[in-house]
Amino acid sequence: MTSNASGTASSLAAALAAGTVVLDGGMSNQLASAGHDLSDELWSARLLMESPEAITEAHLAYFEAGADVAITASYQATFEGFAKRGVGHDRAAELLSLSVESAREAARRAQAGGVTRPLWVAASVGPYGAMLADGSEYRGRYGLSVAELEAFHRPRVEVLAAAGPDVLALETVPDVDEAAALLRAVRGVGVPVWLSYSIAGDRTRAGQPLEEAFALAADVDEVIAVGVNCCAPEDVDGAVAVAARVTGKPVVVYPNSGEAWDAEARAWRGRSSFAADEVVGWRDGGARLIGGCCRVGPGAISEIAGVLSGGA
Repeated sequence: MTSNASGTASSLAAALAAGTVVLDGGMSNQLASAGHDLSDELWSARLLMESPEAITEAHLAYFEAGADVAITASYQATFEGFAKRGVGHDRAAELLSLSVESAREAARRAQAGGVTRPLWVAASVGPYGAMLADGSEYRGRYGLSVAELEAFHRPRVEVLAAAGPDVLALETVPDVDEAAALLRAVRGVGVPVWLSYSIAGDRTRAGQPLEEAFALAADVDEVIAVGVNCCAPEDVDGAVAVAARVTGKPVVVYPNSGEAWDAEARAWRGRSSFAADEVVGWRDGGARLIGGCCRVGPGAISEIAGVLSGGA
């Protein structure tokens, strides 16, 4: 396990035990706001090939806004996805490693610019459905066994872990089968993880009760936090309570803005319902890693950081 930009990697778990840590917001909307076209099956991962500096700049914007943790641009970066674009295995592995290094570089620049707090890097491990790029990460139930899903995830997990992140973010997981596969895939890689589900109401996207979903992580030593992301803000309170009760672990939450993703049109619909002052309730319920996901930008993360620091 490598050190973060200003301390030891193990201090992230210590920071969660001591209080709240601010996550970043959506990578894709920050890149889009900078003028990058993300209408591609690789989504933000395409820029690892074409404009890695843009990735670093997006991370830097979040660190400067008050985020303590940068989540890498590897959510949709997979060997299979890159292969569809003619990218070979070795080059794909380099791009996965680059996703971690880009976040590290942003942390170095932030601290060179005067940021003094510890900064961490979370390597994103998105669900199988993200590679399909058809919205199935919001449904789950891919028709694959746990063993097949583990075989899909393990090579990417190993490469990302070897790149030296502080934590692996097993994120936007739609069902318990994939969660079980991911928890098997991270065994022995030597990097702590958080596990966060994409949910609708009080169930996973695939329809399983959250009690069942969170229970999978309760006794897994590698898991330092469990919770939800890429969900509606109004679903967070209930999920935090269940995650804290079932696992006894710190809870991670980073919902969307409240808009809905139209997979066919590859566009966001509806209006934002995200309000930074909601995070106080999430913290009081047991959330310790708090940020935003899709359509939550640096401005909102700055507000979250301000609310949490003012109320801590």
